[in-house]
Amino acid sequence: MKHISSYIHQQLQTRFPPEEIRCFERLILTAICGMTYERQICCKDTQIPQNKKKRIYTIIERLKKMEPLQYILGETVFYSIPLKVNPSVLIPRPETEELVDTIIKSDFVKSFHPAADNRTFSQLHDTSAPIRILDIGTGSGCIAIALSRHIPNAYVTAIDISLKAIHTAQKNAQLNQTPIKFIQTDILNTQKSAQQLPEYFDLIVSNPPYIKAEEKPSLSANVINYEPHIALFAPADDPLLYYKAIADYAQQKLAPTGMLYLEINPLCDLSITDMLYKKGFTHTTLTRDLSGKNRFIASKTLHLNP
Repeated sequence: MKHISSYIHQQLQTRFPPEEIRCFERLILTAICGMTYERQICCKDTQIPQNKKKRIYTIIERLKKMEPLQYILGETVFYSIPLKVNPSVLIPRPETEELVDTIIKSDFVKSFHPAADNRTFSQLHDTSAPIRILDIGTGSGCIAIALSRHIPNAYVTAIDISLKAIHTAQKNAQLNQTPIKFIQTDILNTQKSAQQLPEYFDLIVSNPPYIKAEEKPSLSANVINYEPHIALFAPADDPLLYYKAIADYAQQKLAPTGMLYLEINPLCDLSITDMLYKKGFTHTTLTRDLSGKNRFIASKTLHLNP
């Protein structure tokens, strides 16, 4: 194993920082050799079979071309949940884990206790599913699956425009044994999406495409060259396009006193909150991520839906 470790570091040292290479090494040895991190530390003299060495050499060559390791291995972990990933879906980010954690630990979600349904709009819901959640632009299904796993008796629906993404999300839901309803639809066609989903939702969440065109030069090659642009970039002429569509949809389908949660581009924080206010979302909170950037919005309106 010492030889493989030296090889990995030698081949990647000009492309990645040392701490990222160490992370690569741990993930590769776990995925290819089935070695836990503890065993990697304690058993450095372990001999690795030649066929597995060849697989590792191939992985390193792909990494040198800046292909994301998650796509190479076909898997990742999000909020301690195993997920299958491929180039049809974004690789889930730590910031999105923060969004999920915020939702799960929110007083709003905690108020939906399975044994007590005291909501003023309870007639809109199946009492066997106290909280109904919609994930818009689900991609790999990471948000929907994490919420389904960690919120008792949640009824989760997830939508995406990409059929390939829907298929990936369905596989991940099966992998994690989470009963989620997946629908292919385009949120930009608000009326059609509303017709496809006749129910109301207590909570709507979305991490839509939000990177601005002028930010492209600052992105790394592994993002630009491999991840799906349809899930990354907002239109150059209308950076808030998806947020406007989500807000319009929420106006129709968010149950009274329901909550809207969004992951946002910090460069657009004030313009998004202003847009929400103009659309009737009068109770909006901006929250920073761990790097100190305005990354999340929690919003609600006390206006009754028609």
